[in-house]
Amino acid sequence: MALFRRLLLGASRSPWLARQLSERPFFRRAVRRFMPGEDLDAALAAAADLAREGMGSVLTQLGEQVTSRDEAATVRDHYQRVLEEIRQRQLPAEISVKLTHLGLDLNPKACLQDLLALAARAAAAGSFLWIDMEESRYVDATLELFQAVRAAHARVGVCLQAYLRRTPADLEALLPLAPAIRLVKGAYNESPDVALPKKRDVDAAYGVLAGRLLERAARGEARAVLGTHDLSLIARLRERALGLGAAPGGGAYEVHMLYGIRAAEQRALQSEGVPVRVLISYGTHWFPWYMRRLAERPANVWFVVRNLF
Repeated sequence: MALFRRLLLGASRSPWLARQLSERPFFRRAVRRFMPGEDLDAALAAAADLAREGMGSVLTQLGEQVTSRDEAATVRDHYQRVLEEIRQRQLPAEISVKLTHLGLDLNPKACLQDLLALAARAAAAGSFLWIDMEESRYVDATLELFQAVRAAHARVGVCLQAYLRRTPADLEALLPLAPAIRLVKGAYNESPDVALPKKRDVDAAYGVLAGRLLERAARGEARAVLGTHDLSLIARLRERALGLGAAPGGGAYEVHMLYGIRAAEQRALQSEGVPVRVLISYGTHWFPWYMRRLAERPANVWFVVRNLF
């Protein structure tokens, strides 16, 4: 299974495969399981549907590693429009951005200015800005920019990946900020010296990190977000939170899941008083993202096969 996962992650970086598969009808049908559509209107409609069921959402336009500042500026302007739509429609929605989509590789200072502008717009819209995490080579720059934006705006959070060996130290360094942290397992092709290669070790690391985050959240010193579809792990962490006195309804923690995955379980958690937000991805640059989703849960490959036949 680990080899299969590595193959899928390697495929996510193949421009040739992206060209070959992206236009195949069966593959596009399979992708629709995880995204309501490629345009913003489809994402906003899905967010409105979730809101009627009492659930929030996180909107993210797919894309990464732009090659010009003009592209990065277009992405910034797009998210400003998203935040305006959230404000006008009064949606309980937030946004999540990848820094390479905002031109981190090209000009970190300009990327920071774009982040500051989006954080200000998010605050004005009553929303929230999440900074996503990418490959390990971007962690230092991502955390540096997050801390710079967090110093100016409270309504901004960052994603940490449990499979990275460095994450326990990163978490401890961030905790004095009373941060908002979305903890995920991780979905990039990293070497064993950088990331834990075995699933059971990643699960164990996630439990320890989430427990530490919940300790702070119980004291009102962090916003803890459990970004996982692992129901048994969520159940254990709910027990841990209960023991710490961290009530989910009180804002101490919440669960984030992807659109189209475990939808019934999302609603069940919400009905039990656990705040749930659904990550809604959209856009035309979905191939790398989709391959990483398959790698996270290889059983999803059979969904593609069923669509093929």
